[in-house]
Amino acid sequence: MSSQLAHHTGEAPSPALHRVTIAAFDGALATAITGIIDLFRMAGVSWARIHDQSPQPRFAVTLATIDGGPCRCINGITLQAQCTWEQAPAADLIVIPTIGGDIAQTLTDNHALIPLLQHWHQQGLDLASNCTGAFLLAEAGLLDGHPATTHWGYCEQFRDQYPAVDLRPNQLITAGERVFCAGGGMAWLDLGLYLVERYCGADVARSLAKAFVIDIGRQNQAAYANIHARRYHQDDTVLAIQDWLDAHLAESISLDTLAARFHLTPRTFKRRFRAATGESPLQYLQTLRVEQARKLLEQPHLRLDQLTSQVGYEDVSSFSRLFRRRTGMSPGAYRARFQR
Repeated sequence: MSSQLAHHTGEAPSPALHRVTIAAFDGALATAITGIIDLFRMAGVSWARIHDQSPQPRFAVTLATIDGGPCRCINGITLQAQCTWEQAPAADLIVIPTIGGDIAQTLTDNHALIPLLQHWHQQGLDLASNCTGAFLLAEAGLLDGHPATTHWGYCEQFRDQYPAVDLRPNQLITAGERVFCAGGGMAWLDLGLYLVERYCGADVARSLAKAFVIDIGRQNQAAYANIHARRYHQDDTVLAIQDWLDAHLAESISLDTLAARFHLTPRTFKRRFRAATGESPLQYLQTLRVEQARKLLEQPHLRLDQLTSQVGYEDVSSFSRLFRRRTGMSPGAYRARFQR
């Protein structure tokens, strides 16, 4: 009836609604639920209202929980669900929010969600997770052999638990076989815009980003991560080498000379260092220097050539290329964003 009326009045028919189910659980991050619901429900609406146009909603969103009862979020807010996971209406997309509480306990408490995720995937639905919500998708085996990301602070735990996943911790968004992941914290903003573009096109996504005053197209979360020195091992010689590197990273360092200092052949040095830390000695040294550079860039009144010298490099251009490769940002862009 509505399409016939639109035809006779000369109006374009309203676009079909894309249906989304948020599979919520106790201890979830509230903003990863309410925020993405806001994005979906205002797609086609906010921009139209700003420009005195007729709103055209593009999504219908349902909040579901294990028993249809409230979702008790980690911040104490309670969100009322519309149905149980199993009673959720037919959907195009299932969204898993951030696990705000203990990850292992959340996986145990919500084990009933695992076969449902597998079933939805087999039915051809899209599935998406934000931040640590990726642990639930991985637990269901839906990320095995596919690219995935999660919060940078939980990447080591994720990699240990799910070695079959192609984990890409620097990426903000990953897309596999109808399975999408977003990185840490507020990456639900980027995930929401990505999914709006997937379903509604770039114009709708750009309009929504402008209406919500969001930067669109971010791809990297490495600039936000603290790079952990990998010291959780039992090799005392490698630990001593790491201590020495910490104290001398501003110096010109020959790795072969460093091996000899600790009475190792270069080959044995490289093998033992990688076995203990997961990185080659050169990669580890670059990691230390980039982390130190990040700290220095957050302070004012230090020229880039001075900073470069303080982290053991003579050539500003080569260090800038390394910094961009590791963080996804130039030193200048990093300073502009994070300077105190």
